[in-house]
Amino acid sequence: MSTPSPAARRLSRATHDVRPAGPVRIVHLGLGNFFRAHQAWYTDRAPDAEEWGIAAFTGRRPNAAEVLGPQDGLYTLITRGPDGDRFDVPATLSAVHPGADHAAWLDRWRQPELAVVTLTVTEAGYFRGTDGGLDIDRGEVRADLATLRKHPAAPVRTAVGKLVAGLEARLDAGLDPVALVPCDNLPGNGGVLERVVREMAERTGRPRAVEAVMTGASFVTTMVDRITPATTGEHRAAVLARTGLVDASPVVTEPFTEWVISGDFPAGRPLWEVPGATFTDDVTPYEERKLWLLNGAHSLLAYAAPLRGHETVAGAVADPVCRAWLEEWWDVACRHLTFPHEELMSYRAALLERFGNTRIRHALAQIAADGSQKLPVRILPALRHERKRGELPLGATRVLAAWVCHLRGLSTPVKDAAGLPRTDGMLPDVARAVLASLDPGLTADTVVVQAVLAQVAELAGEAPAAF
Repeated sequence: MSTPSPAARRLSRATHDVRPAGPVRIVHLGLGNFFRAHQAWYTDRAPDAEEWGIAAFTGRRPNAAEVLGPQDGLYTLITRGPDGDRFDVPATLSAVHPGADHAAWLDRWRQPELAVVTLTVTEAGYFRGTDGGLDIDRGEVRADLATLRKHPAAPVRTAVGKLVAGLEARLDAGLDPVALVPCDNLPGNGGVLERVVREMAERTGRPRAVEAVMTGASFVTTMVDRITPATTGEHRAAVLARTGLVDASPVVTEPFTEWVISGDFPAGRPLWEVPGATFTDDVTPYEERKLWLLNGAHSLLAYAAPLRGHETVAGAVADPVCRAWLEEWWDVACRHLTFPHEELMSYRAALLERFGNTRIRHALAQIAADGSQKLPVRILPALRHERKRGELPLGATRVLAAWVCHLRGLSTPVKDAAGLPRTDGMLPDVARAVLASLDPGLTADTVVVQAVLAQVAELAGEAPAAF
């Protein structure tokens, strides 16, 4: 691997020929790799991109802003196909900020030209309770509520709290509504966001906060798709070798990308449809297909494939056993999707090709994070449909069994933002507790519980000492 020479220049607007930074009309929360490979890419490729600069804020860690600030918001996007790499430098990030810079956050909302606010904060970032509404038992939510009740402009920590604060700041400035556009893997994410933001405002007990939410925003629903693994030293070295410039934060992604959008943009939007975004009245069929077939497959592989010694998606999908598990799960899920059979088979074939791209090192440990938030929307809908028909979908219960194994420490390290059940007891008790944490109704289905227990033994190599 090459290392920068002392004379190597850093990527910036001074060292790379790109268009000037555009006026900030989009604010983004969650400055990570996926956002830079997806929403920022679509904006950069829009024919009116020069009119749509983005001010991006990090989540809780300021790292991305600290790295991208000296690069003037520039980064190299490496599109890694099976036969080679393409290197592009999107120029649409006009400003980057650490998420803790609340003064800058509110100032962006007070600008008349702001039109769109996008989010990539992961499923866990919506702080939903078991009923789908705002989880007021979470310490971060309680802290933000206390702040918003007394000092509406004081710093808050959660994405939901930040949106309430921003909307109220915009209302106080007498400005027009904006579009809020969540881009996380949640079904009906626009409705999800609207509910938690509205409930946060209502629980402040302040009519002004409620008015800001009710009158200041439209809530747009989206489906997003583009495989984007974590950046490594190899990616930085590839940029240096190709361009001669030091890029501390390149992004690697696959050629495939999809963005389906439904909703109103009261202050306008970029021409995202030109680079390929789809606008529709109903995102649901697209998001179910993607959540169940792509994301559900990712969850299956993330928890089951490490038990067979695999570390990446490409390695797992090359294993005939893992491949058979995938096909079994897809057969279950496809029975409850509305697309024609031929389209679904074509989509599955394309997924296998994408998963098998060995030049994209998509780590299973990265995908495994926050399974408690992901499995209820990726796996449980198809499971419930099958049980209503009196069927036992082993392709679905195997994912739940792999999740039990994961929580028992048999695969990749557990990383989950939610409180998880104890997993150090007898296996039958642990399995029931794990299933109850996903859906309390699952524990009443003894057929499902027994299937999960049997598949745990199968996946763990029938090694009772492990339990």
